[in-house]
Amino acid sequence: MRHGKKFNHLGRQTAHRKAMLANMACSLIEHKRINTTHAKAKALRKFVEPLITKSKADTTHNRRIVFSKLRDKYAVTELFKEISVKVADRPGGYLRIIQLGNRQGDNAPMAMVELVDYNEIYNPNGKKAKKTTRRGRKKKTADVAETKAPETSEE
Repeated sequence: MRHGKKFNHLGRQTAHRKAMLANMACSLIEHKRINTTHAKAKALRKFVEPLITKSKADTTHNRRIVFSKLRDKYAVTELFKEISVKVADRPGGYLRIIQLGNRQGDNAPMAMVELVDYNEIYNPNGKKAKKTTRRGRKKKTADVAETKAPETSEE
């Protein structure tokens, strides 16, 4: 029976699991988006979201708590300086998990984990993504003439 067992052990010992989640969290903070398996993504959300909530109040105590979990001072600095400012008005739900399909080798369900406020496509308040097509735009004849014959100054 699994009474009271709330979190996924991910098939790892405690030290390995904690180190893996800390490394994944540091990568997520650095790159703002990572690809991983769906189970690890859900475990990472439970690991990172309380840390982001702590980073909203920039105190020495909160920095020490976050550093004890992440074990990377550059990730802690990035979290407290940039990410906490961007998510200051958000009451939670800092991560988005998008399912990607199954992995080629072992058919494991894959997911992309990203910070919600750093995606301009889904964020209505952010910059609009410029829509591009595969068709090339033909250059006008004046543009072509300028690129072929550079101006030379004769004295």
